[in-house]
Amino acid sequence: MQIKDLFNILHNSLESQKNGAKISLKDMAKSLGISMRTYQDWKLGRAKPQAAAVVIKMLGQLDDEEIIRAVRKINKLQD
Repeated sequence: MQIKDLFNILHNSLESQKNGAKISLKDMAKSLGISMRTYQDWKLGRAKPQAAAVVIKMLGQLDDEEIIRAVRKINKLQD
């Protein structure tokens, strides 16, 4: 699996969570605190943030409940 696949899966999951409402690249980038160009490059595979693959691999080693706990802790740090 490539990094672009991860970003596309997550982007699509977020749209699905909003009942299929499309999320623009601009809006997604803004919510992540990055430029639209950077996000677009990640989605298209033109740039590959090294940490993204490692984070996904680490989350993949956790069971479902621990993934939820970890993500909630991370989200609290963002506030």
